[in-house]
Amino acid sequence: MAKMNLLQAINSALDLAMAKHDNVYSFGEDTGGFGGVFRATSGLTEKYGKHRNFNTPLVEQGIIGFANGLASQGSYAIAEIQFGDYIFPAFDQIVNETAKFRYRSGNEFNVGGLTIRTPYGGGIAGGHYHSQSPEAYFAHTPGIKIVTPRNPYEAKGLLLSAIFDKNPVLFMEPKRLYRASTGEVPEEEYTIPLGKAEVVKEGNDITVLGWGAQMEMTEKAVEQAEKDGVSCEVIDLRTISPWDVETVTQSVLKTGRLVISQEAPITGGFASEIAATVQDKCFLYLESPIARVSGIDVPYPLCHEKEYMADHLKIYEAIKRSMNY
Repeated sequence: MAKMNLLQAINSALDLAMAKHDNVYSFGEDTGGFGGVFRATSGLTEKYGKHRNFNTPLVEQGIIGFANGLASQGSYAIAEIQFGDYIFPAFDQIVNETAKFRYRSGNEFNVGGLTIRTPYGGGIAGGHYHSQSPEAYFAHTPGIKIVTPRNPYEAKGLLLSAIFDKNPVLFMEPKRLYRASTGEVPEEEYTIPLGKAEVVKEGNDITVLGWGAQMEMTEKAVEQAEKDGVSCEVIDLRTISPWDVETVTQSVLKTGRLVISQEAPITGGFASEIAATVQDKCFLYLESPIARVSGIDVPYPLCHEKEYMADHLKIYEAIKRSMNY
């Protein structure tokens, strides 16, 4: 085991993938010799050459269009979109091309080797163009998987699974944790299955669910709640699409309560999809309404970021309201 932060774990996964196959390519804006704006691809150009880790023009639609073409010919294409907020010019390519390649050809051709890496979320004083959490836009589209890790160990294992998965994957990296989250990570290759949530902590009174950077907030909230005698079951969703309905519903059938936390605004967020599914499958077992703790329905504010974020105190208050319903 080596101690790594989340960025180093991602870099290690990319390094191992590129060493494993000569047709693994990494590219994006400033990802070549500069190593990307966050340095996630540092050292890869020096190690594998400019033809395998390289810069692209500043055109997101072109990056994903190129990635689709590369993946459709059998290569593993790892495309970086510099910030999740910048992914929208590529929305057409991702939704209408990437996600539909396999379907429209009857599996005669596909872009299963495509992985789109992008940092998402707030907590870095980035304002409204560098802080959004756009996962719900893409979760509405069949044909693409969406994955977000909570720590370095998860990041490396999930990214290696994503790169070699047979389906295109949008891999969303919580930028607030890039250097803040550290932990022991195996130096060798390992994988974590996509589509499988993890029960991080078992409990009996209430289920608390999140993904990505919200897991840190969730764990702090649960620590407070347990001082009040509340036994919390904590679940990291890991994969947003397809999400692990069985693990979540089995937990709620046991606890009878559910709090979901997301960074994104509340309206149309993925927490709403989870809540609708859980109430459909667990309605007669619910002891209180399902709670969603989220961002607010406003553009992401710069000077009021702390008030906007769904922090541990807001999650803690939701747990208390649910328990006292």
